[in-house]
Amino acid sequence: MALLVYVTCADMAEAKRIGGVLLDKRLVACVNIIPAPVLSLYVWQGRREESQEALLLAKTMEDRFEEARCCVRELHSYETPCITALPLVAGDSDFLDWVNTSTRPLQAS
Repeated sequence: MALLVYVTCADMAEAKRIGGVLLDKRLVACVNIIPAPVLSLYVWQGRREESQEALLLAKTMEDRFEEARCCVRELHSYETPCITALPLVAGDSDFLDWVNTSTRPLQAS
């Protein structure tokens, strides 16, 4: 199953860096970045917080999510980054095939 991975980042530079590594490792097929200011309101350690973040949306396959999650976790500046995935229950079949093909490791020649 294809997934849409949702990650909030501290800023555009962090989102681009994480997205680039995910693509280079073929853990995702595509990354969309919605630049700051994405206004986030939340409670952290008992206090209400407000921050401007960049939003990273990536398309991948379910069997690649865990490795992608670990990669984001390793590269992210937050102590507890938002890394979630939503199933893509429907979509253009050519696009979904492309996501699947693009997230497979390259075959050695």
